[in-house]
Amino acid sequence: MGEKQIPKENDAKFTKNHRRLLLGSVFLMATSAIGPAFLTQTAVFTEQFASSFAFAILLSILIDIGAQINIWRVLVVTGKRGQEVANDVVKGLGTVISVLIAIGGLAFNIGNIAGAGLGLQAIFGIDVKIGAAITAILSIAIFMSKSGQKIMDVVTMFLGILMIVVIAFVMVKAQPPYLEAAQHLVLPEKPLALVLPIITLVGGTVGGYITFAGAHRILDSGIEGKSFLPFVNKAAVSGILTTGVLRALLFLAVLGVVTTGAALNADNPPASVFEHVLGPIGRNIFGIVLFAAAMSSVIGSAYTSATFLKTMTKSLNNRTNLIVIAFIVISTLVFLFIGKPVTLLIVAGALNGLILPVTLGTILIASKRRSIVGDYKHPTWMLVAGIIAVIITIFTGVFSLQELGQLFGK
Repeated sequence: MGEKQIPKENDAKFTKNHRRLLLGSVFLMATSAIGPAFLTQTAVFTEQFASSFAFAILLSILIDIGAQINIWRVLVVTGKRGQEVANDVVKGLGTVISVLIAIGGLAFNIGNIAGAGLGLQAIFGIDVKIGAAITAILSIAIFMSKSGQKIMDVVTMFLGILMIVVIAFVMVKAQPPYLEAAQHLVLPEKPLALVLPIITLVGGTVGGYITFAGAHRILDSGIEGKSFLPFVNKAAVSGILTTGVLRALLFLAVLGVVTTGAALNADNPPASVFEHVLGPIGRNIFGIVLFAAAMSSVIGSAYTSATFLKTMTKSLNNRTNLIVIAFIVISTLVFLFIGKPVTLLIVAGALNGLILPVTLGTILIASKRRSIVGDYKHPTWMLVAGIIAVIITIFTGVFSLQELGQLFGK
């Protein structure tokens, strides 16, 4: 994956490669966020809060934009990855963040591999473990190619568009109450009850490694400097809006089902939505969505974790492919021979909740340090939006710590 394009500092034109990179970074970030947990969370919260969940989706999107645009702009201005900026702020902090993200990324990849296996089982009826192995082989093949980054861009775009099209079709068939959802978009019932869903959505969309996926993809292609800030703004906002569109489509599809009085299957809430709307073939169709969501998350998690690890030592700096392949192989072997380690996933989720306020807070500090960003002036409104996102994501960390306390019986 040695693609490198270094544009002229004053080049404001978007070339064909820039447009592909824009879409690639957008869909890498978006599809990294859209995994099996994304599908389940959206279905469960919609069943619980009905049309008022629209408000939670809207507010979480605004917070996500505040977090992501801050991080992407500072990284591209400095030309440094998240961990490198963190090391500039506090020596050694970037290394700690890299390790935490790698642990979380590895654990989540186990869940993604399992989810892809379940998706292939739903589509073709094959054993889950065989499906997981096929997913691993396909993912590794992408990164072993000489055009790995281009293929990664194309695959994540295809899978993202596939999910949007399929879920949009199910939404139309479900005939949700659009007017009711629009009313509660700004006037929800019991808004305080939506605090936890909002925090959960923010953590799942820009928490942990996810928000860095697209920004690191841009840096790996040599795009850096202030002249590309309009490009970065467009990519950062588009990534969040892509996840928002898909979540809104799924929300409306689920809303169309629950307003009929139907109960979702607790074992697999999103799958039951597809079955209710489309009949027995709905499970097969859901398998396509689940596989697309899990496969794209495998690619995003492995790639982004590698971009954090490769700067830890000089020997790893040019070995992104090797790190990615090792990540995928280890994740798959753990799932195949140990199964899905629930404890590890809970710990990883807790770490994920703690990472964003630390990383975003560090980026905001860096944005005001001339020694890091030079003569770049970070907009005040972005700084304020970022601070609000930090405060909100601290709550994510608090809930994460509570999860850990329950896990270890404290």
